[in-house]
Amino acid sequence: MFDELPPDVDRLQTLRVWHAMWLVRIDAKIAALQQRQAEAEHGRRNRPQPPEWVVELGIGTGRPALQVHAGDCYMAGKRRRAVGRDEARRLLADGLRACTHCRPDAQLDIIDLSDGSTSGPSPHAV
Repeated sequence: MFDELPPDVDRLQTLRVWHAMWLVRIDAKIAALQQRQAEAEHGRRNRPQPPEWVVELGIGTGRPALQVHAGDCYMAGKRRRAVGRDEARRLLADGLRACTHCRPDAQLDIIDLSDGSTSGPSPHAV
């Protein structure tokens, strides 16, 4: 059955040592991959929820607010800060632009401000 193995003890022991070294390497690789998978799963489970609403901030002194976005909007820039529902509604009612992709004005029931057709706050903004 195993006739292709060397016939002498010295070479068989050399093969055994060589295979034992490979088993150690393989076991270490398996342990490292299992650890990486466990860490990734732990990260997925413990990832903080995205904010419900964000304000995109401009560049420069004071970093002025530019637009309101839904918290998971892909168009929100890297400079942003999380805001609560009430502050997002207030900012939109005060005239801050709403993102045209995620439409936070529609989600917050401030429809009249989204098209820019009104000059004052919406009667729906509370």
